[in-house]
Amino acid sequence: MKTDDFEDPGLLAMTGEGPTGFQRAMAYRLAEWREGEAVLEMEIAEQHRNRVGVVHGGVLAALIDTACGFCGSYTDTPGEQRGVATLSLTTSFTAPARAGVLRTIGKKRGGGRNTFFASAEVFDSDGVMVAFGEGTFRYRTKKTTEY
Repeated sequence: MKTDDFEDPGLLAMTGEGPTGFQRAMAYRLAEWREGEAVLEMEIAEQHRNRVGVVHGGVLAALIDTACGFCGSYTDTPGEQRGVATLSLTTSFTAPARAGVLRTIGKKRGGGRNTFFASAEVFDSDGVMVAFGEGTFRYRTKKTTEY
């Protein structure tokens, strides 16, 4: 897939934003987004695999980080979501993923006015958990459209 051709209609509808360069390179899509939860989906492609043919751990960590960030920045008004910065992220890899669609489910676990905590799990097409993680995130002072 050429990254210039990548589109995410769900992202546009839910946030009012188009995909970032990083999202284009990874080719994940925002499948669901609601208060305290976000779901990403990504079809595994050659650029996601490491030398032994499984999805690179960095790809899985990026999906966890992204799902966690989205779940904490939900708003029901497109264009009004707050920016988020990752303060810490811990990941664990539980099984290899080689092909199919990865589904990452992020959930906000708590927090306050300036920071929040979230966790995410990544599942392969067979429903096997291939990775999970948790992180601490800081809300940015600006909305994502103001950067």
